[in-house]
Amino acid sequence: MSAEPITTQTEYAHIVRTEGVVGGEPRIENTRIRVRDIVLARDVQAAIPEEIVATIYPHLTLAQVYSALAYYEDHRDEVNAFQQREHDYLEALHKSPPAFLEVRRGA
Repeated sequence: MSAEPITTQTEYAHIVRTEGVVGGEPRIENTRIRVRDIVLARDVQAAIPEEIVATIYPHLTLAQVYSALAYYEDHRDEVNAFQQREHDYLEALHKSPPAFLEVRRGA
């Protein structure tokens, strides 16, 4: 039987890290919503925190969203590095997909 993963509380209310859960990225406690998911909702969808809670993640509280945004503002390099690693991984996957992902041509 494997041991339960250890969740580490950050210095920000509602923000935790758990090895093996969403790649160990900072996330909102008791969810799989990463800090960068909240940031993307704000930056890409131009949503204010109230809209994020009302329409995008209605199961979150406004306090959780503000905490995620505060964490990001104080840890931009860390959060952006996770996003860059994911981008690099997807880019490599696109350039050289595993055989089971290749589309049969001429079928």
